Parts: sequence; structure tokens; C-alpha cells
Amino acid sequence: MSTSAHERPGSSPQDDRLSIAYGAAPGTPAEAADRSDILARYEHWVRGTPDAPAVEDGELSWSYAEVDALAHVVAESLRGRVSPGDLVGVCLDRSAALVAVAVGLARLGAVYLPLGPRPGEHRLTAVTERLGVACLVGDPALLPTAYRTGAGANTMSLPLPSEGANAAGSVVAAFRAGPVTATAPTAPPGTFYAVLTSGSTGTPKAVAVGRPSLGSLLDWYHAYTGARPGDRHSLLIGVSFDPHLKELWAALTSGGTLSVPPEEVRWDPDALTGWWRRARVSVAILPTPLAETVLERPWPALPDLRHLVVGGDRLRRRPAPQVTARVHNAYGPAEGTVVTTVHHVGADDGDTAPPPIGTPVDGAVVCVTDEAGRVVPRGEAGELRIGGDVLSLGYLDADLTAARFVAPPDGVTGTDRVYRTGDRVRMRPDGVLDFLGRLDDQVKVSGVRVELAEVEAAFEHHPGVRRSAVAVRTVTGGATRLVAFVLPVPGAPVPAADELIREARGWLPEQAVPAVVRFLDSFPLDANGKVDRAALLAAEEAAADGAAAPGGDGAPQSPTEELVLRLCRDLLGSQALGTGDNFAAAGGNSLSTARLLTGIEEHCGVRLRAPEVLRQPDLRALAALVDTRRAAADLAGV
Repeated sequence: MSTSAHERPGSSPQDDRLSIAYGAAPGTPAEAADRSDILARYEHWVRGTPDAPAVEDGELSWSYAEVDALAHVVAESLRGRVSPGDLVGVCLDRSAALVAVAVGLARLGAVYLPLGPRPGEHRLTAVTERLGVACLVGDPALLPTAYRTGAGANTMSLPLPSEGANAAGSVVAAFRAGPVTATAPTAPPGTFYAVLTSGSTGTPKAVAVGRPSLGSLLDWYHAYTGARPGDRHSLLIGVSFDPHLKELWAALTSGGTLSVPPEEVRWDPDALTGWWRRARVSVAILPTPLAETVLERPWPALPDLRHLVVGGDRLRRRPAPQVTARVHNAYGPAEGTVVTTVHHVGADDGDTAPPPIGTPVDGAVVCVTDEAGRVVPRGEAGELRIGGDVLSLGYLDADLTAARFVAPPDGVTGTDRVYRTGDRVRMRPDGVLDFLGRLDDQVKVSGVRVELAEVEAAFEHHPGVRRSAVAVRTVTGGATRLVAFVLPVPGAPVPAADELIREARGWLPEQAVPAVVRFLDSFPLDANGKVDRAALLAAEEAAADGAAAPGGDGAPQSPTEELVLRLCRDLLGSQALGTGDNFAAAGGNSLSTARLLTGIEEHCGVRLRAPEVLRQPDLRALAALVDTRRAAADLAGV
């Protein structure tokens, strides 16, 4: 467990008054003398328990020896084409194939760059060209043209499992045509993996994480959760999101099993808890919005689940007394190797304040500073800066690294640099941190960090868009939705909203795609001459209220239609919705679908499944489905 500054041996008494806190000094793992050698920790279990399950996917299972054999094939197939330090983009979903590729790249000394199973074509092309990615691994149909055709381009089939809930039908390693450009950045020595985060310049930033910082995270996580051989760790987090690396390597370096869920569990809290029970998951990680939908429901019998780690967004709920798992609120940017601070969240005792983000993990150093970079007294708000063993190596862009990774403030010891997070926090007298928000235009949407400038840039790629501005709207339950405001090119045809959204998906991760597009002639400006996003949202909401007046084809014609429409308007934050609108097209995603399922069940006693909701052409058809199911349930009860 972590400690605050005043509990750390040798800390200065002054630390009790200043917003500085230190995690406990990390220990040395018993199974590896070098704590940074992630691969050696994994190989310890390959040698000691070769027949133990390393990956389970429904009824399928791969032992440590079988995963290691697959990883050996990956490494030997790529050897000579991929060198130590080369960036390898991985376009796979959660599966045995993904695990084998991660281990194989570690064996080669290559840098694992997770891009997700279906990265947008434009985004993927831009990232691979800018970063000089030497090789892509994934479904051949989804790879950019430069890696499939042209002089020098070729692909190599990798014999990896195609079975499993999320497995690709075929996997290839594809090598780009032509050499990497001389201006492409290179990964710093010792980089174990790199991960993309949203960038203020309109393109993603790549964070390089070294073996020592990942090793430090694993040391802490194993001790914190009591990870042991035989534990089953969920492999649920999206592959482009860095917590999946904690899931993956925490299991493989402690003799545990990675449990792969079916896709439906990310939409349906009942399906999720049912899968936890069937798979006997003992340590699970959830993005905050999905965790809140689970904690809102009655807690089922889950005797195997010991720890539930929640992170990625501001947690607003506390577990009910019936929750048997220990719930932990984790905070940490990719620049801080997934987790920097953590707080065990006790049962709901009437406290309505959001749970804190806690104290630093082992080896971490945190401080809170004012605008001049001076540490503020405890109790004052300021910017969170983090340092210590958890720090990444920096960005692949040296200038950006120099701007964000700076010398520690006066009074901060135990680290030679700190990362400026841009997050506004307050440290309590006991060293516990409360999260207050962002200092800039960066926001969290469904647990993913999104830079509004990057979303705006995606819309401005369209030739019919002169300029765009993106604003954030908070809807029911505290969830966030993005609204894009667009100035069309004067004299040119105005593009359709669905066309802009469709093309933006090629540049952005799913969570960063706005649900709504509004066209304007001009943007309102604030006193500083900047786009006034609050005024944009106010005008948009007023227009939506006017559009929602009774009457017309979109007006509800029955009590069920009225209920479904009200639930969907609240969830999507749009009073303009009518019964003729499609839920998914109006911005419904996995998390809002889960909340809609819960709302329908609470009000109607009918439990629908997520695919049924998404298949309905409009909200009127969804209401009809609810009535049909309710009538069938009533008949069965007679």
C-alpha cells in the first residue's frame, strides 16, 4: 500500500504542511532479481507451471507452454525484419493471439504499440507515417495500403489462433513499402511499449514506457491485490487503452490466467457480472462509466471476485454495503504508467462527495503546484505533478517531452523530474488527493482522454468544413457527450452531418466521435476572442428544446413510447430526439445502451439485451418491443 509523505521514513516535517506525498519504497520481487525484466518474470511461470492456463476464452484454453510456443513463432517469424527498438503496431482485439504477439515482441526487444482491432483508416495511416512504424500486425483487410501494396510492401501470415470471442479470422505481419523517413521519431532506449494519447496539435501523442516503470507498477499491483497463481484476471479493457497492459502483464508475471470476455459484456452489466461468475474472475479492471452501471445494480453472488479496480474517469458512486469485492478508485495518465494514485472506496455511508483518487502507489511521488510551479500548502487547489518510479520515458517527440517533463519543484525529493498532468487537484491534510477537473480543454469521454483540438481537426479534414468547434455536454448520470459545431465553406454545398461523423471515425477513437453535429454561420466569442463553447451549448440546447415541441411524426403515441423517449433524451442529452430517431445514430454507445437497458427494466420489468436495442430501426419500434415482451411476461404469469 502507498503512504502519504508524513508516514514515509525520513520525510521532512515540512512535508506535512505542503502538498507533497510519497509512495512506499518498492520491494524486490522474489521471482526475478531484476525488477525491470518483465519477460523473465513471465518465463519463471512458463518453466515452473507450463501446464497452468495462461489464457481462457469461453471453453477454450491455452497453457503457459502453449502461449509461449505461439510467442516463439511470432518472434522467429519477425526476426531479421523487426529489430530491437522498432515500433510494431498491433491491430488485434483481446485474444490469445494478442497475448502471444505481446510476448513475442517483448522477446525481440521490439516496442509494442497497441492500436486496437479497428483503428480508423485515416488515423492509422497518419500515425504509422508520422511515427515510422516498421511493421503492423493484424487483420490484413484493415491495414493501410502502404503496408499491403506497392514496391517493397509485403505481408507474412502468422499462424495464430483464430478461435475465440474476439479473435481475428487471420493475422498477418505487414511491412511498409520503402524505408522509414529520416524525420520519424525513434523510441528511447529501454522502451517496452508505446501508447497513443490525444494531442492538442490535432494528432495523437505517443508515450514511451520503459521496463523499470512497468516493473514498478507490477510490483505494487501484485502486492496491492495479493495476486497469486491461479487467479483469473479479466482482459476486458480496449486494446488501444493502456490499462490493458496492466491486465495482461499482471496475470502473466504472477502465474495467473487471463480471462477473455465476449463482446456483449461491455454493453450489458448483467452480462458482465454473469461472465465474472462463470469465468471465476478474481481481479477485474473496469472503465469508470461501466463500473458505475454495475455499482448501480443489486450486487450478485460473486464469491471469486476479490478486487475491482476502477479508473479512467471521475468516479461518482460508492459501492453499496452488499458489494463483496474491494473497490479501488485508480488514477493515472499514460505518462505515469497506468496508475499513479489509488484509493480503496468504502461502502456507501451517505457521503455524496465523489471518492478521492487517493495516495501515491509504491515508488511514486506527487505534488500540487500553483501556476508558477511552487508547491502549495495542503488544502489549496493546484496542478498535480507526478514523479518517481512510475514515470514514463517521455514522448517520442523530444520537444514535447521537454515541455511536459520538467525539473521537480523546490522541496520535492526522490525524483529528478516530474510530469505536469494538467489535472486540478487538492491534497487533504492526510495526504489524500481529491480530483477537481482539468486545467485545459482536455476531457474524459467514456474513460478515454480526449483533446478537443484533435476532434476539431478530424472534422476540418473534410473539404466542406471551414472550421469546427467541439463542446462537452454533461447528460444524465454525469456522463459526457461531445457536440461538434461546424462552419461550412462559404458557397460550397453543406455536407451532411452523418457524412462528417462517418469520416471523423476514420481519424478518431470511438469515444472521441461526437454524437451530434450542428451547422452555424459563425461562432460566438468570449471576452478574450476565443470561441465561447458555453454559449454554443446554450444555443444548441435552446434549439433542441424548440425542436422537441409536441406533435409531428416524432411525438410519442403511447405511454411506453413516452417512457422510452424520455429515457433516451436524458441519456443522450438531446431534447430534439423523436420516436422516429434511431438510438445508435443519435449517439448511443455501449455505456448509454447499458443505462437504457437498466432504465427499461426498472420501469417496465422487462430485461432486453443490447443487440435487440441496437437492431431496432427507431425508438417507436423499441417501445413496441418493450410492450411485446411485457405482454408475454404478463401472459406467462397468468
